Amino acid sequence: MAAPALAQVQALAESKLEKPTAPWVGTRNYISKVFGRADTQVTLEGPVRLRDYVLNGKLELSLKAYLDLVLANNTDLALQRLTLLTPMNAIQRAFSIFDPTLTASFSAARSLTPATNTLVGAAVLSSLSQPFSVQVSENVFTGGSVYSSFNMAKYSSNNSFYLYNPSYSGQLQFGFSQPLLRRRGAYITRLPITIARVQKKTADLNYESYLMGYVARAENAYWDVIAARENIKVLEQALALADESLKRARQEIQLGATSELEIFQPEQNYATAKINLTQAQYQLTAVEDVLRRFIGADLDPEVRKLPVVLTEKVETNLDETPFDREALVTAAGERRPDLKVQRVQVESADLTIAQDLDNLKPQLTLNGSYSTYGRGGPTYVTAPDGTSVFVPGGIGGAYGMLFGFGYPTYQMGLSLNFPMKDRNAAANLADAMVNKKTQVLQVRQAEQQVRQDVLTAITNVERSRASVQLAKVVVDYSVKRAEADKKRYDLGTITLFFLLSSQSDLTTAQSLLVNNMVQHRRNVLALQQSLGTLLDEKGIVVQ
Repeated sequence: MAAPALAQVQALAESKLEKPTAPWVGTRNYISKVFGRADTQVTLEGPVRLRDYVLNGKLELSLKAYLDLVLANNTDLALQRLTLLTPMNAIQRAFSIFDPTLTASFSAARSLTPATNTLVGAAVLSSLSQPFSVQVSENVFTGGSVYSSFNMAKYSSNNSFYLYNPSYSGQLQFGFSQPLLRRRGAYITRLPITIARVQKKTADLNYESYLMGYVARAENAYWDVIAARENIKVLEQALALADESLKRARQEIQLGATSELEIFQPEQNYATAKINLTQAQYQLTAVEDVLRRFIGADLDPEVRKLPVVLTEKVETNLDETPFDREALVTAAGERRPDLKVQRVQVESADLTIAQDLDNLKPQLTLNGSYSTYGRGGPTYVTAPDGTSVFVPGGIGGAYGMLFGFGYPTYQMGLSLNFPMKDRNAAANLADAMVNKKTQVLQVRQAEQQVRQDVLTAITNVERSRASVQLAKVVVDYSVKRAEADKKRYDLGTITLFFLLSSQSDLTTAQSLLVNNMVQHRRNVLALQQSLGTLLDEKGIVVQ
């Protein structure tokens, strides 16, 4: 099975993040979300695609496949991705200021009251009151609010003086409130949303920076294993040479060609080589365990038992292209996510200043409303001949009058809240200005640090290039010297001590070459990280 691209793995990981939803009232989603039973159980999935790389009972991993599995299975990255949900939820929370609100109420009250005068209309006044009201209100982008309310009440009594009994009275009202100074306009109203989006952008950049650093750590763990294995090869060769020299020394003693006192040096060299090899093998086990944790193999009981085979080669032919230091520093200033975070913070500081400047203004609010009235119910009217005539009626009459708009009420007004001295707002604005200056200085500080990081990384790459080339020369001379000393020893012109010395120097030179080649790969990786291009170089797309 072909390994998926790193970009696809990252996109798959990001798609698992749940986005917040707020369904409208009355929809199926609303009923299931609000009245349904919440599922709070968390199910953790096991590592994926590990078995795709199992071949002949071994886990074979190229560097690309290894990073694939790191992005798909690493627990640390999964935890970090969850931090992106909080700022995403904050954006929805900021939009909640525009959510409409419906308020409704109904009550019924029965009362019995003894009469205190003849105008009460009954010896014991019995009344039933049943008011109902509903109101819908919503904030608008201009900073104001609009509302609409409907009220209907039924009242019945045994009072003989009432014209309508039972009586129905209703009111329909529309109104608005609009700030004219403080909190006026879409820019100010949407500031919390804009700030939440800036914070989301900051969280995304922080995650990108974290991901870049974590991928660098993961790749370094890969090279740790390769370096340990290459070192074991060198030490095995050194042990073989020490064993050969020890056998030769023993033969010479048996033949009487040398003194028995000459056996101690080759025995010591053999014991030292064996100790070094044993320690290197334990070190390899430790770094392999770290590598397994990076890809989540430690979570699979079957895969974690398998030996790991890393197929990436340590190249000896290095890219000798010279670096344009200033061009790379400029490119890093545009690409580094941690520097972008500092610049976004300046943008956030500007938004806070705008908010605090608005809070210095007086509160001048324009209010307006329109309402209409209606009433109805059965009643008695006086005929021209002086007799009372019963006229039937009910709630329909109240609705007819209400929506006939024959009894309107208009209202318009201004309200002013003018602090004579607002120390709190002034102090908040001063703090915001200090914060912006701090953010600007931190941007400059970050730019200086980026420059230093890039220049240091370039120097390290150039140094490792030179070290590899010199180490090749040292190995070449060490090989020639060891071969020459072996011939000289066979001819009897030198003692065993000089042969052992040249063989030890050869082992040291080979180990130095391996370490320098691996260190060069690490330095290249560090340069990519300091330039902010590491994820692009690895084909990782953060969505």
